[in-house]
Amino acid sequence: MQYTAIAILLGVVFVFVFIYAMFRRYKRCPSDRILVVYGKVGSNADGNLSAKCIHGGAAFIWPIIQDYAFMDLTPTSIEVNLTNALSKQNIRIDVPSRFTVAISTEPAVMTNAAERLLGLQRPQIHDLAKDIIFGQLRLVVATMDIEEINSNRDKFLSNVAANVEAELKKSA
Repeated sequence: MQYTAIAILLGVVFVFVFIYAMFRRYKRCPSDRILVVYGKVGSNADGNLSAKCIHGGAAFIWPIIQDYAFMDLTPTSIEVNLTNALSKQNIRIDVPSRFTVAISTEPAVMTNAAERLLGLQRPQIHDLAKDIIFGQLRLVVATMDIEEINSNRDKFLSNVAANVEAELKKSA
């Protein structure tokens, strides 16, 4: 009788510990972050997925075969001061700029960001973004005349944005 009570008590404790452990593996994602689930997350037509990105939802993280991390969606401001850049007319110009960058919540962009940025600290992400913007800014300045840069700022900014976006959409 005493052994039966102990066995039942151990069974109940085991069930509660198991249920508690399962609830701890259910992760909710706040609206200002992306929940990145990695490990064995499934496949698509192209093959196995490297990560599953969730914004504003939740997911169950399978023990042992999956893990998770969060990526911040908070925009950051980056100062890029391009100096001595050659324009299309071979005239050196300075282009002081400030860009505000953040990760988009579009599924393809989130997955690309997870593949490239997961595990990096904010200063490392800041430096990577600055390098990409700096290179594309230099490229756009080299393809435009000085008069065109000065008179048509919208075209200049749209060219920079298009080049940066194309660079970011390249696979890692």
